[in-house]
Amino acid sequence: MTIIFFIKSSTVDISKYTIKDIPGSSGRLDVISRCVLAAILGKGNFEKDIQIHLFLDRYGTFIFDPENLDFDIFPKNEILFTDYFVALLQNYHIRKNLHLNPLNPVRTSKLSMIEAIKYFQNLNYSIFILKESGSDFLNLRKAISKMDNILFILGSQEDEFLESIEILELKIPIINIGNQSYLASSVIRLLKLHLLSLP
Repeated sequence: MTIIFFIKSSTVDISKYTIKDIPGSSGRLDVISRCVLAAILGKGNFEKDIQIHLFLDRYGTFIFDPENLDFDIFPKNEILFTDYFVALLQNYHIRKNLHLNPLNPVRTSKLSMIEAIKYFQNLNYSIFILKESGSDFLNLRKAISKMDNILFILGSQEDEFLESIEILELKIPIINIGNQSYLASSVIRLLKLHLLSLP
């Protein structure tokens, strides 16, 4: 099973970034950092066959695929990861002076989220949107666990995008992880827990 997570953010802005106040100075890049770590880190190594794609309005699309990363030097805590990611965002256009950044192998893409969704639809991925108004994932998890390639689209700080006409026209099934509200990183952990624990 291959699992991909999509997260979009229009709020990330590192123009006033300071490590002393990551949430307040980065447009909540801390939320994105927690999602990346939740998605690709497992026990003692990277998760196998899991990726996370970040669609940042101001900076572009970044693809975190463990196949391209070195676990030994990968920043595994939120503060360190965020600091390296900010360095990547500040320089990714020119890719200069990044040879010491462990996130340098992270790939970029020119695809918008809509374009990327259509791309994975053409690859026959089973795609789901995570929203509180959706069908209960727990009732569907056995069926979902039998799918070979799955893509989950999560709302971040702004859910307006998930209500957009562009998204609605794609007729993507909407599911939820329960009645309780969860942080996006917690949703990722719960999905992994349920899907990866099933035989």
